[in-house]
Amino acid sequence: MPTTEQVLEVLKEVHDPEIGVNVVDLGLIYDVAIQDGQVHVKMTLTAPGCPMHDTIARAAEMAIETLDGVEKAQVEMVWDPPWTPERLTDEGRRLLGF
Repeated sequence: MPTTEQVLEVLKEVHDPEIGVNVVDLGLIYDVAIQDGQVHVKMTLTAPGCPMHDTIARAAEMAIETLDGVEKAQVEMVWDPPWTPERLTDEGRRLLGF
């Protein structure tokens, strides 16, 4: 069974194509739940109208499903609370030049 830390680490391979920073350092991951080989992630995007939301969600699911012990991954896009730049990690701020 993977840990939350392992899920977040593999999600660092998934980048927002418009910004070029991974979804973890952008602060887009709101919740990770792991139970019986199922991983459910709640995430958001920097803008609700982003046309890439399906592509990013599927990339995240595929990345999670590479972990040992994961039978299925599901990414749920949520918009509440809305994303703000305060959610950026220190690494995200560095990568964006803040």
